[in-house]
Amino acid sequence: MDAAQNQDPQAPLQRYLAHLSAERRLSPHTVAAYQRDIGLLLELAAAAPLDTLQSHQIRRFVATLHARGLSGRSLARVLSAWRGFFGFLGRQEKMGHNPCAGIRPPKAPPTLPHALSPDDAGRLVEIPGDEPLAVRDRAICELFYSSGLRLSELAGLDPAALDLREKTLRVTGKGNRTRVVPVGRHAVAALQDWLTLRERLARPGESALFLNHRGERLGVRGIQQRIALRARQQGLSAHVHPHVLRHSFASHLLQSSGDLRAVQELLGHAHLSTTQVYTHLDHQYLTRIYDQAHPRAKRNKKTD
Repeated sequence: MDAAQNQDPQAPLQRYLAHLSAERRLSPHTVAAYQRDIGLLLELAAAAPLDTLQSHQIRRFVATLHARGLSGRSLARVLSAWRGFFGFLGRQEKMGHNPCAGIRPPKAPPTLPHALSPDDAGRLVEIPGDEPLAVRDRAICELFYSSGLRLSELAGLDPAALDLREKTLRVTGKGNRTRVVPVGRHAVAALQDWLTLRERLARPGESALFLNHRGERLGVRGIQQRIALRARQQGLSAHVHPHVLRHSFASHLLQSSGDLRAVQELLGHAHLSTTQVYTHLDHQYLTRIYDQAHPRAKRNKKTD
Protein backbone atom coordinates (compact mmCIF):
# COMPACT_ATOMS: atom_id res chain seq x y z
CA MET A 1 0.00 0.00 0.00
CA ASP A 2 1.26 3.48 -0.77
CA ALA A 3 1.59 6.40 1.62
CA ALA A 4 -1.68 7.97 0.54
CA GLN A 5 -3.56 4.80 1.36
CA ASN A 6 -1.81 4.65 4.73
CA GLN A 7 -2.96 8.16 5.52
CA ASP A 8 -6.55 7.57 4.42
CA PRO A 9 -7.83 4.08 5.31
CA GLN A 10 -11.28 5.09 4.09
CA ALA A 11 -10.06 4.94 0.49
CA PRO A 12 -9.37 1.18 0.41
CA LEU A 13 -12.53 0.60 2.43
CA GLN A 14 -14.63 2.37 -0.20
CA ARG A 15 -12.96 0.30 -2.93
CA TYR A 16 -13.75 -2.87 -0.99
CA LEU A 17 -17.38 -1.88 -0.52
CA ALA A 18 -17.63 -1.15 -4.25
CA HIS A 19 -16.15 -4.61 -4.90
CA LEU A 20 -18.75 -6.24 -2.62
CA SER A 21 -21.56 -4.39 -4.34
CA ALA A 22 -20.52 -4.56 -8.00
CA GLU A 23 -18.56 -7.80 -8.25
CA ARG A 24 -19.95 -9.98 -5.47
CA ARG A 25 -23.42 -8.43 -5.91
CA LEU A 26 -24.17 -8.35 -2.19
CA SER A 27 -27.30 -6.54 -1.08
CA PRO A 28 -27.09 -2.94 0.16
CA HIS A 29 -28.04 -4.19 3.63
CA THR A 30 -25.12 -6.66 3.67
CA VAL A 31 -22.68 -4.09 2.32
CA ALA A 32 -23.77 -1.66 5.05
CA ALA A 33 -23.11 -4.38 7.65
CA TYR A 34 -19.58 -4.86 6.27
CA GLN A 35 -19.04 -1.12 6.42
CA ARG A 36 -20.07 -1.00 10.09
CA ASP A 37 -17.86 -3.93 11.05
CA ILE A 38 -14.81 -2.64 9.20
CA GLY A 39 -15.50 0.81 10.63
CA LEU A 40 -14.84 -0.73 14.05
CA LEU A 41 -11.45 -1.89 12.80
CA LEU A 42 -10.55 1.58 11.56
CA GLU A 43 -11.72 3.12 14.83
CA LEU A 44 -9.59 0.74 16.90
CA ALA A 45 -6.57 1.03 14.63
CA ALA A 46 -6.72 4.84 14.93
CA ALA A 47 -3.65 6.27 13.25
CA ALA A 48 -1.92 2.93 12.70
CA PRO A 49 -1.57 2.14 8.97
CA LEU A 50 -3.50 -0.98 7.99
CA ASP A 51 -0.45 -2.65 6.45
CA THR A 52 1.42 -2.44 9.76
CA LEU A 53 -1.22 -4.20 11.88
CA GLN A 54 -0.15 -7.49 13.44
CA SER A 55 -2.06 -10.42 14.89
CA HIS A 56 -1.49 -9.34 18.49
CA GLN A 57 -3.13 -6.00 17.72
CA ILE A 58 -6.13 -7.70 16.14
CA ARG A 59 -6.46 -9.87 19.25
CA ARG A 60 -6.40 -6.74 21.39
CA PHE A 61 -9.09 -5.17 19.20
CA VAL A 62 -11.26 -8.27 19.61
CA ALA A 63 -10.75 -8.18 23.37
CA THR A 64 -11.77 -4.51 23.41
CA LEU A 65 -14.98 -5.24 21.51
CA HIS A 66 -15.70 -8.18 23.78
CA ALA A 67 -15.32 -5.89 26.80
CA ARG A 68 -17.82 -3.53 25.18
CA GLY A 69 -20.35 -6.31 25.26
CA LEU A 70 -20.18 -7.87 21.79
CA SER A 71 -21.09 -11.55 21.93
CA GLY A 72 -18.98 -14.36 20.56
CA ARG A 73 -21.36 -14.64 17.62
CA SER A 74 -21.06 -10.94 16.82
CA LEU A 75 -17.28 -11.05 17.13
CA ALA A 76 -17.18 -13.99 14.73
CA ARG A 77 -19.07 -11.89 12.19
CA VAL A 78 -16.77 -8.90 12.74
CA LEU A 79 -13.64 -11.02 12.36
CA SER A 80 -15.02 -12.52 9.17
CA ALA A 81 -15.54 -9.02 7.75
CA TRP A 82 -12.04 -7.96 8.75
CA ARG A 83 -10.53 -11.13 7.29
CA GLY A 84 -12.29 -10.53 3.99
CA PHE A 85 -11.17 -6.90 3.94
CA PHE A 86 -7.52 -7.78 4.52
CA GLY A 87 -7.80 -10.54 1.90
CA PHE A 88 -9.00 -7.95 -0.60
CA LEU A 89 -6.13 -5.65 0.35
CA GLY A 90 -3.70 -8.49 -0.22
CA ARG A 91 -5.04 -9.19 -3.70
CA GLN A 92 -5.80 -5.69 -4.88
CA GLU A 93 -3.55 -3.45 -2.82
CA LYS A 94 -0.53 -5.80 -2.61
CA MET A 95 -0.65 -5.93 1.18
CA GLY A 96 1.75 -8.63 2.29
CA HIS A 97 -0.12 -10.43 5.09
CA ASN A 98 -3.51 -10.94 6.69
CA PRO A 99 -3.23 -10.21 10.44
CA CYS A 100 -6.62 -11.88 11.06
CA ALA A 101 -5.43 -15.28 9.85
CA GLY A 102 -5.79 -17.92 12.55
CA ILE A 103 -7.58 -15.67 15.04
CA ARG A 104 -10.76 -17.08 16.54
CA PRO A 105 -13.43 -15.19 18.46
CA PRO A 106 -14.39 -16.11 22.02
CA LYS A 107 -16.80 -19.03 22.17
CA ALA A 108 -20.42 -18.00 22.28
CA PRO A 109 -22.37 -19.43 25.21
CA PRO A 110 -24.75 -22.20 24.18
CA THR A 111 -28.20 -21.08 23.16
CA LEU A 112 -30.60 -22.28 25.80
CA PRO A 113 -33.40 -24.40 24.37
CA HIS A 114 -36.96 -23.19 24.55
CA ALA A 115 -39.25 -25.37 26.65
CA LEU A 116 -42.96 -25.27 27.32
CA SER A 117 -44.22 -24.82 30.84
CA PRO A 118 -45.70 -28.01 32.33
CA ASP A 119 -49.17 -26.47 31.99
CA ASP A 120 -48.66 -25.65 28.29
CA ALA A 121 -47.23 -29.11 27.62
CA GLY A 122 -50.31 -30.59 29.27
CA ARG A 123 -52.60 -28.45 27.13
CA LEU A 124 -50.83 -29.51 23.93
CA VAL A 125 -51.18 -33.24 24.50
CA GLU A 126 -54.88 -32.98 25.41
CA ILE A 127 -55.98 -32.87 21.77
CA PRO A 128 -59.77 -33.41 21.66
CA GLY A 129 -61.66 -35.66 19.28
CA ASP A 130 -61.79 -39.30 18.22
CA GLU A 131 -61.35 -38.94 14.46
CA PRO A 132 -58.21 -40.68 13.09
CA LEU A 133 -56.08 -37.54 12.70
CA ALA A 134 -56.87 -36.38 16.23
CA VAL A 135 -56.07 -39.82 17.67
CA ARG A 136 -52.84 -40.01 15.68
CA ASP A 137 -51.71 -36.47 16.57
CA ARG A 138 -52.51 -37.02 20.25
CA ALA A 139 -50.34 -40.15 20.23
CA ILE A 140 -47.51 -38.28 18.50
CA CYS A 141 -47.55 -35.39 20.99
CA GLU A 142 -47.84 -37.72 23.98
CA LEU A 143 -44.92 -39.83 22.78
CA PHE A 144 -42.69 -36.82 22.11
CA TYR A 145 -43.35 -35.39 25.56
CA SER A 146 -43.32 -38.75 27.36
CA SER A 147 -40.08 -40.12 25.93
CA GLY A 148 -38.06 -37.14 24.63
CA LEU A 149 -37.57 -38.53 21.13
CA ARG A 150 -35.85 -36.71 18.30
CA LEU A 151 -38.02 -35.93 15.28
CA SER A 152 -36.15 -38.37 13.05
CA GLU A 153 -36.46 -41.08 15.71
CA LEU A 154 -40.22 -40.76 15.99
CA ALA A 155 -40.70 -40.57 12.22
CA GLY A 156 -38.75 -43.80 11.78
CA LEU A 157 -40.68 -45.85 14.35
CA ASP A 158 -42.45 -49.10 13.53
CA PRO A 159 -45.03 -50.76 15.80
CA ALA A 160 -42.53 -53.54 16.49
CA ALA A 161 -40.42 -51.04 18.46
CA LEU A 162 -43.18 -50.73 21.09
CA ASP A 163 -43.64 -52.93 24.11
CA LEU A 164 -46.76 -51.46 25.67
CA ARG A 165 -47.00 -54.25 28.20
CA GLU A 166 -43.63 -53.20 29.63
CA LYS A 167 -44.29 -49.54 28.77
CA THR A 168 -41.01 -49.22 26.84
CA LEU A 169 -39.85 -48.26 23.39
CA ARG A 170 -36.72 -49.33 21.53
CA VAL A 171 -35.35 -46.48 19.42
CA THR A 172 -32.29 -46.07 17.20
CA GLY A 173 -30.77 -42.61 17.38
CA LYS A 174 -27.67 -40.76 16.26
CA GLY A 175 -24.61 -42.84 15.52
CA ASN A 176 -26.89 -45.86 15.04
CA ARG A 177 -27.04 -46.19 18.84
CA THR A 178 -30.05 -48.08 20.17
CA ARG A 179 -31.62 -47.25 23.52
CA VAL A 180 -34.72 -48.36 25.39
CA VAL A 181 -36.82 -45.56 26.86
CA PRO A 182 -39.88 -45.67 29.12
CA VAL A 183 -43.29 -44.66 27.81
CA GLY A 184 -45.62 -42.93 30.24
CA ARG A 185 -49.13 -44.24 30.94
CA HIS A 186 -50.85 -41.38 29.08
CA ALA A 187 -48.70 -42.04 26.02
CA VAL A 188 -49.39 -45.79 26.30
CA ALA A 189 -53.14 -45.12 26.29
CA ALA A 190 -52.86 -42.75 23.32
CA LEU A 191 -50.73 -45.26 21.39
CA GLN A 192 -53.20 -48.08 22.08
CA ASP A 193 -56.01 -45.95 20.67
CA TRP A 194 -53.93 -45.14 17.59
CA LEU A 195 -52.79 -48.73 16.97
CA THR A 196 -56.43 -49.85 16.84
CA LEU A 197 -57.09 -47.35 14.04
CA ARG A 198 -53.75 -47.87 12.32
CA GLU A 199 -54.49 -51.52 11.52
CA ARG A 200 -57.27 -50.55 9.12
CA LEU A 201 -55.63 -47.39 7.74
CA ALA A 202 -52.21 -48.74 6.76
CA ARG A 203 -51.54 -49.67 3.15
CA PRO A 204 -50.57 -53.32 2.58
CA GLY A 205 -46.96 -53.88 3.58
CA GLU A 206 -46.57 -50.50 5.32
CA SER A 207 -44.45 -50.89 8.48
CA ALA A 208 -44.60 -47.32 9.83
CA LEU A 209 -46.12 -46.57 13.21
CA PHE A 210 -47.49 -43.17 12.22
CA LEU A 211 -49.28 -42.85 8.87
CA ASN A 212 -50.36 -40.01 6.61
CA HIS A 213 -53.76 -39.78 4.93
CA ARG A 214 -52.59 -42.19 2.21
CA GLY A 215 -51.76 -44.90 4.74
CA GLU A 216 -48.00 -44.40 4.26
CA ARG A 217 -45.27 -43.34 6.67
CA LEU A 218 -45.78 -39.81 7.97
CA GLY A 219 -42.64 -37.84 7.16
CA VAL A 220 -40.72 -35.38 9.31
CA ARG A 221 -42.19 -32.37 7.55
CA GLY A 222 -45.71 -33.66 8.08
CA ILE A 223 -45.01 -34.23 11.78
CA GLN A 224 -43.65 -30.70 12.16
CA GLN A 225 -46.72 -29.22 10.50
CA ARG A 226 -49.14 -31.20 12.66
CA ILE A 227 -47.38 -30.22 15.90
CA ALA A 228 -47.46 -26.54 14.93
CA LEU A 229 -51.15 -26.79 13.93
CA ARG A 230 -52.16 -28.52 17.15
CA ALA A 231 -50.25 -25.99 19.24
CA ARG A 232 -52.18 -23.15 17.59
CA GLN A 233 -55.47 -24.96 18.02
CA GLN A 234 -54.71 -25.49 21.71
CA GLY A 235 -54.08 -21.78 22.15
CA LEU A 236 -50.31 -21.86 22.71
CA SER A 237 -48.70 -18.54 21.81
CA ALA A 238 -45.15 -19.82 21.28
CA HIS A 239 -44.07 -21.50 18.05
CA VAL A 240 -44.00 -25.19 18.92
CA HIS A 241 -42.02 -27.78 16.98
CA PRO A 242 -40.96 -31.34 17.89
CA HIS A 243 -37.65 -30.27 19.42
CA VAL A 244 -39.53 -28.01 21.83
CA LEU A 245 -41.25 -31.11 23.19
CA ARG A 246 -37.90 -32.89 23.53
CA HIS A 247 -36.53 -29.88 25.42
CA SER A 248 -39.65 -29.79 27.59
CA PHE A 249 -39.29 -33.49 28.40
CA ALA A 250 -35.64 -33.00 29.43
CA SER A 251 -36.07 -29.82 31.44
CA HIS A 252 -39.18 -30.99 33.30
CA LEU A 253 -37.58 -34.33 34.12
CA LEU A 254 -34.43 -32.61 35.37
CA GLN A 255 -36.45 -30.19 37.47
CA SER A 256 -38.21 -33.11 39.14
CA SER A 257 -35.32 -35.55 39.54
CA GLY A 258 -32.06 -33.59 39.35
CA ASP A 259 -30.52 -36.72 37.77
CA LEU A 260 -28.45 -35.45 34.86
CA ARG A 261 -27.04 -38.89 34.01
CA ALA A 262 -30.51 -40.38 33.70
CA VAL A 263 -31.62 -37.53 31.43
CA GLN A 264 -28.52 -38.10 29.31
CA GLU A 265 -29.41 -41.77 28.86
CA LEU A 266 -33.03 -41.06 28.04
CA LEU A 267 -32.13 -38.40 25.46
CA GLY A 268 -29.50 -40.61 23.86
CA HIS A 269 -26.69 -38.06 24.24
CA ALA A 270 -23.23 -39.53 23.72
CA HIS A 271 -21.62 -36.88 25.94
CA LEU A 272 -22.79 -35.46 29.25
CA SER A 273 -21.72 -31.97 28.15
CA THR A 274 -24.54 -32.00 25.59
CA THR A 275 -27.08 -32.66 28.33
CA GLN A 276 -25.62 -30.04 30.68
CA VAL A 277 -27.32 -27.21 28.76
CA TYR A 278 -30.49 -28.30 30.58
CA THR A 279 -28.89 -27.52 33.93
CA HIS A 280 -28.70 -23.89 32.78
CA LEU A 281 -32.32 -24.04 31.68
CA ASP A 282 -33.27 -25.56 35.02
CA HIS A 283 -31.38 -22.79 36.85
CA GLN A 284 -33.22 -20.15 34.85
CA TYR A 285 -36.55 -21.78 35.73
CA LEU A 286 -35.72 -21.99 39.43
CA THR A 287 -34.49 -18.39 39.45
CA ARG A 288 -37.74 -17.22 37.87
CA ILE A 289 -39.81 -19.16 40.41
CA TYR A 290 -37.68 -17.72 43.23
CA ASP A 291 -38.10 -14.18 41.96
CA GLN A 292 -41.86 -14.64 41.75
CA ALA A 293 -42.37 -16.43 45.05
CA HIS A 294 -39.78 -15.46 47.65
CA PRO A 295 -40.79 -12.48 49.81
CA ARG A 296 -37.23 -11.12 49.83
CA ALA A 297 -36.96 -11.39 46.04
CA LYS A 298 -40.16 -9.55 45.16
CA ARG A 299 -39.61 -6.01 44.01
CA ASN A 300 -41.67 -3.17 45.39
CA LYS A 301 -43.87 -2.19 42.49
CA LYS A 302 -44.14 1.35 43.84
CA THR A 303 -40.41 1.83 43.27
CA ASP A 304 -40.19 0.07 39.85
